[in-house]
Amino acid sequence: MFGPGLLALFAFSPILLAAILLIGFRISAKHAMPAVYLLAAAVALLVWDMSFNRVLASTLQGLITTVGLLWIIFGAILLLNTLKHSGGVAAIRKGFTTLSPDRRVQALIIAWTFGCFIEGASGFGTPAAVVAPLLVLLGFPALAAVMLGLLVQSTPVSFGAVGTPILVGVSSGLNVAELRPQLEAAGSSWPAMLQLITSEVVIIHGLIGLTMPFVLMVMLTRLFGKEKSWKPALEILPFALFTGVAFAVPSMLAGVFLGPEFPSLLGGLTGLAIVTIAAHKRFLTPRNTWDFADPKDWPAGWMGNIAIKLDETAATQPISLLRAWLPYVLLGVLLVASRMIAPLGAALKSVALTFTNILGEAGISADFQPLFLPGGILTIVVIATYFLHGMRGQQLGRAVKESSTTLVSAGVTLLFTVPMVRILINSADNGAGLPGMPIAMSEYMASLVGSVYPMIAPVIGALGAFIAGSNTVSNMMLSEFQFGVATTLGLSGALMVAAQSVGAAAGNMIAIHNVVAAAATVGMLGQEGTTLRRTIWPTLYYLVLAGLLATIGFFVLGLSDPLSR
Repeated sequence: MFGPGLLALFAFSPILLAAILLIGFRISAKHAMPAVYLLAAAVALLVWDMSFNRVLASTLQGLITTVGLLWIIFGAILLLNTLKHSGGVAAIRKGFTTLSPDRRVQALIIAWTFGCFIEGASGFGTPAAVVAPLLVLLGFPALAAVMLGLLVQSTPVSFGAVGTPILVGVSSGLNVAELRPQLEAAGSSWPAMLQLITSEVVIIHGLIGLTMPFVLMVMLTRLFGKEKSWKPALEILPFALFTGVAFAVPSMLAGVFLGPEFPSLLGGLTGLAIVTIAAHKRFLTPRNTWDFADPKDWPAGWMGNIAIKLDETAATQPISLLRAWLPYVLLGVLLVASRMIAPLGAALKSVALTFTNILGEAGISADFQPLFLPGGILTIVVIATYFLHGMRGQQLGRAVKESSTTLVSAGVTLLFTVPMVRILINSADNGAGLPGMPIAMSEYMASLVGSVYPMIAPVIGALGAFIAGSNTVSNMMLSEFQFGVATTLGLSGALMVAAQSVGAAAGNMIAIHNVVAAAATVGMLGQEGTTLRRTIWPTLYYLVLAGLLATIGFFVLGLSDPLSR
């Protein structure tokens, strides 16, 4: 029998190999992830003694999930290419240049406020897939666009898809059947406990989120500016902080008073309106205008295929700014409606392929909902755009062809990444009597750090999201473990689960298949390691602050919940 340290190392080895190949050796994900998948399968079979049938079922489950992810990617790319061929691209670029020619202001409006709104409505990596191509359309380097699109996968993520990571992730991750009578005996209830967790999550996110727009500016100007300096970021500091407040305040109010469905949705929508008006009025914006160097001077690694081809497909007819934006307005409306109007959501979900207990393995199930998934909504918007923009059939045909080509490249990576994730998640059912691989990693880490665990809790949440590419899945895997550690230490389980959720949100900035999905939309496949080297620093910043805030909550403010009083 292996000791806990060695077991944790075995469990961690696929993640370690991915980091070494992607970041250390700069090998593209499409070549690295097959090796990572094989290692995960080998560890599952040889160390965890999972049956071959369960590993195969987990792989099939991952492949079905991959179909859904590819459907989302295809929809995002297709909308981009449709707008490119319809003439909407030129109108959008001109409109933002008119609002503000400053690339910093454009990034704050699109990447942060618009991205937060899309996250609140849809979640599951959609903002990066939508924001990155839109920034490329405006003339941003593809690498910068992907980085900014991923950095928004932080503050709003815990309440993405109308609160799914909390409503589904935490509720499914905790043993509610056991907690409910305990809470009632303490004079409380499960809904009250869930609302307490929601309030603590949104406050931690809100406090960190106040500074995240400035972090975006630092990363943008320091890495992609002509002068490679932080000075342009300091110049826009007041407007960046204003942008942070415009999202964080309504988000926190919505979370505390309305519940987990609305913080990112209402915060993003309110912030988008406030920041856009402020930019138009030149409120707090710098006097000087900041831009990138001439594209001909950009390093080759900054440009994706879509960025290179942008000017090769000129529009055949002018499109007004209103008509150019209508597809994105329609996208937002349909995403919100499909999540908020129960009969509509049920109708869309009714069209589904469902696979239960794949290969007879209990608990390994998957489904594909082509209309309810963001890919379906995006495709509906594409069809509407065809008519709204008066396109010809051959223009749409070219958009479909270009999108399909990009999709094939992305699919190679995801076909190995997601099945690897499912093997790790499903490893709790094994012949060796061991905890699942994610739990083995987390338990060993907790045993190492002891009383300073609250600083580490967000890191464990981020680890889960890095593995699964999902705040929801991380919460499902690790909430019970985090709650148990809090109980052992005599601390608030609600606050520990809140730290878990916040960390899991931050982990989305470096989740491999989020990086792949965002890169695919702008033709940047093969540059995943380069992207990860940039997003890792904001992720560490977020996790350190989250750990500090959780520690203050535990040991300075003495926060508790009904079961820890």
